[in-house]
Amino acid sequence: MRPNPLREKWSSGETALGGWLTMPTSMAAEAMASVGLDYVCIDMQHGLVDYSDSVGMLQAITTGSPTPTVRVPENQASHIGKALDAGAMAVIVPMVNTIEQCQTAVAAARYAPEGSRSFGPTRAAPVEGDDYWERANTDVALIPMIETVQALENLEGILSVPGVEAIYVGPADLSISMGFQPRSNEPEFLAALDRIVEACARNDVVPGMHTNVALAQDRLERGFRMLTITADLVALRSRIAEDVAMVQRGQTGDTTALD
Repeated sequence: MRPNPLREKWSSGETALGGWLTMPTSMAAEAMASVGLDYVCIDMQHGLVDYSDSVGMLQAITTGSPTPTVRVPENQASHIGKALDAGAMAVIVPMVNTIEQCQTAVAAARYAPEGSRSFGPTRAAPVEGDDYWERANTDVALIPMIETVQALENLEGILSVPGVEAIYVGPADLSISMGFQPRSNEPEFLAALDRIVEACARNDVVPGMHTNVALAQDRLERGFRMLTITADLVALRSRIAEDVAMVQRGQTGDTTALD
């Protein structure tokens, strides 16, 4: 079984940088897998990706070196199991608000006796090797999302669930749950981020977060060690807008970009 780059970063104490895929195309997945990121996540919750799309996208990601990652639509064993069987080596689970919900998610990603995952790694075993069964429980990463006030209230318990090595903050939903606009930078929201990082340090859990290039340095300084810094549709729109603006201003850009 191949090493999991994301978990290797965690073990070494380094920060893992990732990209986010919302468009149902293997071309975008292949491109994002080729630029040196540590993980690439297929968003099946808010993205436009269904299961049949995700299989080809996972294949494209494995042409590169990042950890193939999936955010499942919801905290259900069937979603988690199918993502892992298709070849995901990390699964991000949205809206994990209680200890019990976290335990349910972890169990769905682990074979017995540690969990309740059903055996059938249809794509995962051929891709990862004959030792997939022996190593899946230790090499696959299950990452619950912290994105509500309720999750904050249960934070210490969630972080103490065996099998939780990392959590992932959803800033938009957490902001809304706290009564702010999405992706707030209100002092109370920033204090909540610091509280999450401190709790993770106490429980030896890696704090992760969805962010962007503009905010990445602040999140790094706060102690986050898993950061999604770019997304396919966001990057595409940004580059197109930049190109249009440059031409409208009469400026020239990279002449090698297009024929």
